[in-house]
Amino acid sequence: MKKFQHIRQYILKNIRHIRQRRLILILSLVIGLLSGMAAIVLKNLAHFVEYRSKEMLLAEDHSGVGFLLPVLGIFLTMLFVKYLLKQDIGHGVSKILFAISKRKGHLKPHNTWSSMVGSSLTVGMGGSVGLEAPIVLTGSSIGSNIGHLLKLNYKTIVLLIGCGAAGAIAGIFKAPIAALIFAFEVLMLDLTAFSIVPLLIASVTATTVSSFFLGEEVVFSFTISEPFVMSNIPFYILLGLFTGLVSIYFTRMNMWVEHSMGRIRNTFIRTITGGLLVSGLIFLMPHLFGEGYVTLKTLLTGQSDALFNGTIFEHFMGDNGLLIILFFLMLVIFKVIAMALTTGSGGVGGIFAPALFVGAMSGVTVAKTVNFFKATGISENNFALVGMAGVMAGVMHAPLTAIFLIAEITGGYTLFIPLIITATIAYVTMRSFEGQSIYTKRLAERGELITHHKDKAVLSMLTVTEVLENDCERVPVNGKLRDLVHAVSKSTRNIFPVVNEQQELIGVISLNDVRDVIFNTELYDKMKITEIMQIPPAVIRKDENMKKVLEIFEETEAWNLPVTENNRYVGFISRSKIFNSYRSLLKEFSDD
Repeated sequence: MKKFQHIRQYILKNIRHIRQRRLILILSLVIGLLSGMAAIVLKNLAHFVEYRSKEMLLAEDHSGVGFLLPVLGIFLTMLFVKYLLKQDIGHGVSKILFAISKRKGHLKPHNTWSSMVGSSLTVGMGGSVGLEAPIVLTGSSIGSNIGHLLKLNYKTIVLLIGCGAAGAIAGIFKAPIAALIFAFEVLMLDLTAFSIVPLLIASVTATTVSSFFLGEEVVFSFTISEPFVMSNIPFYILLGLFTGLVSIYFTRMNMWVEHSMGRIRNTFIRTITGGLLVSGLIFLMPHLFGEGYVTLKTLLTGQSDALFNGTIFEHFMGDNGLLIILFFLMLVIFKVIAMALTTGSGGVGGIFAPALFVGAMSGVTVAKTVNFFKATGISENNFALVGMAGVMAGVMHAPLTAIFLIAEITGGYTLFIPLIITATIAYVTMRSFEGQSIYTKRLAERGELITHHKDKAVLSMLTVTEVLENDCERVPVNGKLRDLVHAVSKSTRNIFPVVNEQQELIGVISLNDVRDVIFNTELYDKMKITEIMQIPPAVIRKDENMKKVLEIFEETEAWNLPVTENNRYVGFISRSKIFNSYRSLLKEFSDD
């Protein structure tokens, strides 16, 4: 420990001689390198877990024990989180957003590795989620911890978090531009000259590292062989509407399933129940196993008919076009359910890969439907790729990320026009029904989400505890005027809380309201506190978010309001203290 402290002091001593901007560029390179390596480790670790678990459990028997493989993966993940880590590591991107908005950009050190272990166990054994969110959390945690280790300011730490996230996305998909845009759209970083260069450095570095070690094995790559046809634009508009509706289903079904699973209080029962349901779905539809990228590769190489092989649908599918369309629609529906069951029962993983999977199946569903009824021969591959962008744009509220990701993984911009059309329509359709993305919905409901609006972003970072004033003298509710005079003699404030023996707030007394009696000594032992106290116009809870606090101040037109915790008085909060704290935080937030 002492050795670590010496190393830290040595680093801090030497970085003082490096200019701030140069230091950030150096750190962005380091973070890009580390996040790219983390992406490599995670992909290989998950594949190793999958290979070894299948080798040990399946052997020659593909039923029996093999059916329980996803249950085992989720169960082992639950044990790791509950008994070894003892901290929740699910919903990685939401955790990053929460850290930015409410924890001054601080992500715990274990996040640099814990989500990789948890997601490898979950996904490697068949949990129907993706590895992207865990690796984004890993990369962001690397940036956060480096920033805190070097005692950098808040804005720089947030930028380093963005570098880690961008590096992770770039390392997995070999898509540096999409990774850069992801940091702006999803993590809501400011797009400035100050931020864009470090993010580019991190993205390109991670892409280079990942490409060097993995080559073409970075998730999947695809070369478009069929051109974009202008006459198909109406069908891409239709695809945009359809993927927008699918995005609504994706978000709401995920929320509902996770909430339903959360109502099962016993952790072991919840894990076994959810795991068995996931295993059952995978048994019926093997393509729901894991991330689903193997299925996507099969689909994009024009072998969609091969997806029926090994399923219960193989023997009666035949050439029935409607049944084939129904099959792909079922993959859309049940992938979302399998994903939500995986995370809701204790698995660790993200929605990035499921969104791509669902988008591809949505695109094929639309293409096959149009070809079945119109016999136009539109490209199923192109619609699968554009469908990915549609669902991504809707679910994540990130149309630009979706557009550039698909453009980069296909190695060109042949489909740029349909990507823009479909992604935009899907996003607008989704926004019409859901104002928040799947990442931000829960945080926004609690007022814990940072936004691109600087005033709201700064306010979201303030807490009642940070502006709480507890230097007001308390007055007992069963006391007399003499008790108030005694409190006034000791206080520098002009407001006094009235409390009972349990320290519960009963009322407040303002010095301005008692000036006509406070100097009348004859009333000191006659006038009761209850005769001069007032009921406050509102009471603030200590855990209230700042947006709600300001709304209460606006409604009551009060200058000071009491704060309680479990009905017990803990202090006052004032407009002036809020504004002073806001100005101080805004200066740090805007410091270039």
